[in-house]
Amino acid sequence: MTDIHFASAHEQAAKIAQGEIGAEELLDHYLARIGKYNGDLNAVIWMDEETARKRARDADAARIRGDRLGPLHGVPMTIKESYNLVGSPSTWGNPAWKDHYPEKNALSVQRLLDAGANIFGKTNVPFMLADWQSFNDIYGTTNNPWDLTRTPGGSSGGSAAALAAGLSGIETGSDIGASIRNPAHYCGVCGHKPTYNIIPGQGQKPPGIVADNDIAVLGPLARSAFDLEIALDVMAGAGSPQNSAWALNLKPARHRHLKDFRVAVMTSAEGFDVDNDYQAALNGIADKLEAAGARVSRTARPDIPIAAAYETYILLLRAATSGALPDAQLERFRKITANADPKDKSYLTLMARAGTMPHKEWLRINNERHLMALKWAEFFGEWDILICPSAAGPAFPQNQKGERQDRMIDINGTPQPSTDQMFWAGYSNMVDLPSTVVPAGVTPGGLPVGLQAVAAYGEDKTSLKLCQLIEEAFGGFTPPPGYD
Repeated sequence: MTDIHFASAHEQAAKIAQGEIGAEELLDHYLARIGKYNGDLNAVIWMDEETARKRARDADAARIRGDRLGPLHGVPMTIKESYNLVGSPSTWGNPAWKDHYPEKNALSVQRLLDAGANIFGKTNVPFMLADWQSFNDIYGTTNNPWDLTRTPGGSSGGSAAALAAGLSGIETGSDIGASIRNPAHYCGVCGHKPTYNIIPGQGQKPPGIVADNDIAVLGPLARSAFDLEIALDVMAGAGSPQNSAWALNLKPARHRHLKDFRVAVMTSAEGFDVDNDYQAALNGIADKLEAAGARVSRTARPDIPIAAAYETYILLLRAATSGALPDAQLERFRKITANADPKDKSYLTLMARAGTMPHKEWLRINNERHLMALKWAEFFGEWDILICPSAAGPAFPQNQKGERQDRMIDINGTPQPSTDQMFWAGYSNMVDLPSTVVPAGVTPGGLPVGLQAVAAYGEDKTSLKLCQLIEEAFGGFTPPPGYD
């Protein structure tokens, strides 16, 4: 029991199946750890111990009968607050929805329950899932277990912090602007952003919304890349009514051994600097891949202008999220757009243009996105994976003042807007590609960093396999100090 809380979900499920630990015993262990550590972290913000205990007892009884409930049989887990779970609030950190209790489980939640997972709590998010910090007026601020003064990331910040501190067996997230990848990177855990729409978004939407959003996806977080694949297989597949028309059939991984992979490594981009220690960690992984026999290039890239990729992503992203803008904000954005220099590519100006653009303009930008997708497809004709950063640097100090684009972070001694690092969020995400984040090491300053492995459309299994091989060969999750 000394380190079962840091074991992978598949290891926990195996121990439960073999009778080495009971599902209720493991649940009690996690509840005790939450009692001990969650006060400072504020990662888990809601729990239902009674229902979880009944579910755990049912899992133990099933094992005694010789029944197996699924690949996550008895594993205690928490889920991101924005996922609908009957009996729990789903507020998105918005005080206007503090009394929103859904009447039906999200499809992904139901699939996880059906796979044997024991969902016992929920984890914190930023207001409307719109920040790389996780704080709101309902639940307060979540801190990073590696350094309580720093952000755990967002919007799945509570998810990643809970995993890193050993408060949950496996987790769920969502991602439109690195909201899975960024917290995994900041907290030293694993996350998978799937190919667009292979996991249905049903039940992970604001109240009254049923339409899917552009770019946004659901996906798992875990302490092992092997768990990511298990959870992806559970969560993925057509949702109603589409399940009557198609079935998901993801391509197998391109290779089974490190020596067979063709890996491009991109540690920085013109105009979007990356912390030197972080770059060194990524280059260190690249060196190890090369030593293992993989073909590695430090210069191969998709043939896409960097500045154009950032501009296109921000316009698409902020158009996709513009439906939630209040009238006063829309009026402010109209004024900003009317007075802006046409050459102004600042984040605020791009956001204002995106929120007020005519549909014809959106169609033009969408076409640019599809042209970029073709360039990515050409790139993956020669290369299997692009390894790149998840953000500009390790977790930054909490800063909740002002608007997001006005908050500065220190990168190599130079302040830059925190929104500049969103380039790494959108470079591949706006063209619907899958990417997996796994630990790449710890900086000399004692903070974890993660590598982002991007794969071709529909080839989630390829990025997952490479990351699993990296985990096996070079090591994976390392617990933060102080959470024994």
